[in-house]
Amino acid sequence: MSRILVAEDDPQVASFVQKGLQAAGYSTEHATDGETALFLARAAGFDLIILDIGLPLLDGFEVLAQIRGEGVSTPVIVLTARDSALDTVAGLEGGANDYVTKPFHVAELIARIRLRLTDRVPMTTGAMLEHGGLSLDLHSRRVRINDDIIELTAREFSILEVFLRNPDRVISREQLLNHVWGYNFDPGSNVVDVYVRALRGKIGAARIETIRGAGYRLP
Repeated sequence: MSRILVAEDDPQVASFVQKGLQAAGYSTEHATDGETALFLARAAGFDLIILDIGLPLLDGFEVLAQIRGEGVSTPVIVLTARDSALDTVAGLEGGANDYVTKPFHVAELIARIRLRLTDRVPMTTGAMLEHGGLSLDLHSRRVRINDDIIELTAREFSILEVFLRNPDRVISREQLLNHVWGYNFDPGSNVVDVYVRALRGKIGAARIETIRGAGYRLP
């Protein structure tokens, strides 16, 4: 049974969400403020986090920034009452995988949860990822090839993290879109190819193989 953290300070919304998720077969835990949400997200091993932006003590943006900065890759769906394109972009750029604007139907939320859990790329754990002379430090956000520091953008770093967590595994473009950009990006876009090309230019073209019709692999 998948475990979901519901970080929501409105008791009516939290109850509505938890009852819907439990009826759909999910196990839930509730956090009423950002500090509790951050503690649980770090420690409790959830399969997915539902994160309200307007939490007290720490808001959802702050919680998201801290867990992503610490290498927590658990999928996050942001709940917001702010029907603003800027807030949506801020959430997705901050590492959210998806967002839902209040008010919403629980069936829509469950559908998005299933999408996130189904399409999630399997991840190993650890703050330092290493493979073939490449090392990526999730705490300092530094990448090295042997002893040389390589400067990467946030997107390039996230793509490389996926590859380093899954060496020798073929990663599809759709999985990279899901993990790095969120579902709102058009799967027909060539944005993945553009970023992989840029990443190859920095770490070496031979380090990322193209598997025709399937995706990419870090050999």
